[in-house]
Amino acid sequence: MRELNPQQREAIQAIDGQVLVIAGAGSGKTAVITHKIAYLIGQGLSARHIAALTFTNKAAREMKARLTKLVEDKKLRGLTVSTFHALGLEILRCEHRALGYKAGFSILDHHDRQNLLKAILSDGRYSITPEQLPAIAAQIGSWKNAGLTPDQTESANSEMLPATSLYRDYQRYLKAYNAVDLDDLILQPLLLLQQDPGILDKWRGKLRYLLVDEYQDTNLSQYELLRQLTGKLGRFTVVGDDDQSIYAWRGARAENLVQLQKDYPRLRVIKLEQNYRSTRRILKAANHLITHNPHVFTKRLWSQLGLGDPIRILPCADDLAEARQIASDLLHHKLRTGGRFGDYAILYRSNHQAKPFERSLRELNIPYFVAGGQSFFDHAEIKDLVAYLRLLVNPDDDMAFLRAVNTPRREIGPTTLEALGNYARYRHISLFTACFEMGLEQKLPARATARLRHFCEWLVDVADRAHRGDTLGVIREMLETLKFKQWLQETASTAKQAQRRWENVEELLEWLGRLLEEAEGAEPLSYAVAKLQLLDVLDRGRDTQASDRVALMTLHTAKGLEFPHVYLVGIEEGLLPHQNSLDQNWIEEERRLAYVGITRAQTTLTLSYCQKRKRYGQLVDCQPSRFLAELPQEELLWPNQSGLPPEEKKAQGRAALSQMKALLQKIG
Repeated sequence: MRELNPQQREAIQAIDGQVLVIAGAGSGKTAVITHKIAYLIGQGLSARHIAALTFTNKAAREMKARLTKLVEDKKLRGLTVSTFHALGLEILRCEHRALGYKAGFSILDHHDRQNLLKAILSDGRYSITPEQLPAIAAQIGSWKNAGLTPDQTESANSEMLPATSLYRDYQRYLKAYNAVDLDDLILQPLLLLQQDPGILDKWRGKLRYLLVDEYQDTNLSQYELLRQLTGKLGRFTVVGDDDQSIYAWRGARAENLVQLQKDYPRLRVIKLEQNYRSTRRILKAANHLITHNPHVFTKRLWSQLGLGDPIRILPCADDLAEARQIASDLLHHKLRTGGRFGDYAILYRSNHQAKPFERSLRELNIPYFVAGGQSFFDHAEIKDLVAYLRLLVNPDDDMAFLRAVNTPRREIGPTTLEALGNYARYRHISLFTACFEMGLEQKLPARATARLRHFCEWLVDVADRAHRGDTLGVIREMLETLKFKQWLQETASTAKQAQRRWENVEELLEWLGRLLEEAEGAEPLSYAVAKLQLLDVLDRGRDTQASDRVALMTLHTAKGLEFPHVYLVGIEEGLLPHQNSLDQNWIEEERRLAYVGITRAQTTLTLSYCQKRKRYGQLVDCQPSRFLAELPQEELLWPNQSGLPPEEKKAQGRAALSQMKALLQKIG
């Protein structure tokens, strides 16, 4: 506690009632949350009655790691440190019967949601085109994030009747499949707590103090879940920063900070304004920029880390010149200062901006990684194949069954699967087991039952042969029987995409082969599939900052991170602020994105923009972003329009030459 500043100590020791901590970037909010948990335990509250909620697994892991340094392990037993979704899942697991689910319900991701909606539309009852489906799927997610059921949307959105009716059918099919989607992990527990006083009292007794990190990122359902769990007494601490609210597009509401004051008139507001990350010049730039947004909670970040270097502005001829200049500048700075490549980050508004930087970094032999890209296990063809592998090991895996049963299509439609799901739920058995019961014949036409049984019998045969013989050979034969490669070609938009998809399948099969060879003393296929699922988890949660590589990432991905040296690129009208946001009058959110980018920098900050940029194969003129004019001009270092000073260019050239020589020596 002695290491904390007075405002941090005040936030930690305020344990009665409701506390809102307005925590500026780099102000030590994680320290406040972890020390407050330790303080609550020290005051006699058992860890099993405390829950700290975050938005990412990485943040939860970091919080747990810090706590182990503050509190002995035995006193932390029973503590909940998790994401909102993980808490919702825990409530659903404990109370599934009250919601009409059986144990072992499946969880659909956003891709699964779209596939199920496509299946529902296939019966022709809706006048909704496939092109409209992504927007409708997003709308269903928005309704769930706002805590709205199908009944509520139908009464309030008569002009959107097809979408609201589809929402109702979608929920009906989910229940029949004994499945929920990601948004249901918040909505279903919320509805349960609102409707069942006994269960509400049980969870209020279990979770007697709540702490919420990144509170500005909560949506309406998450806010209501917090209110239900804490009740009128409201023993909680939420930590947030309205200036870092950058997820409105996925339902986050910075207004939830203001709503707290309305719902809890005795709310205690504490501001953390001392920044422990950045130099004074960087903070001055951030403060100046964000003052152009309206504020309910005003704050001004300050630092004791020194004045720091001026913020450099690099005008570039085009996007290729921008990438080359920044790669060269980065290399020169790294060689001159003796730092690590991992100290540098190149931040941009949109993923498509990464490609020229990747090429320029490769040309100079600079190691890098692109953060926030699609996981290998997120590709649809990989998820499909993994679903089959999971079924070969465990045919009672309902989620894998639902994914595999009609991939590729077997003329087993949503009506058939709804009846199968209802029957399996009534009998409390898996979908696979239900296919073999005589009673199913009373619920389905003979042809539909025959198709289901044919699929299951074929699956049993493949699994038996895979367990007894050449496992990898049997799996390759299975893909041939499925005409999986042909199906990928038929469903791909281009031949190149089809080839890339099949290459992903081949890569997974090679991976599987290596894992099968590793299985010593274990059943090979079960071992390999379990390892693959573990690799999936590790791939999604790995810490990409661990190695010495330059980070390339979007501003959204960079939130919560920090780097000694930051290049914030593409500071142009139409990019930052993005044209889509300008069209929707979301300029304030774009300004917050720029603020987040600036406050990632610890020591040096460089901003770049292009005078021309290639769009749709044509070079078009670009205008510097309005955000550059909103920065304190006295803290900016603008080189002349011809580029960097001659001595700087020469130094960078020497640095690039030195790196190339080192590469040639390494190859030799």
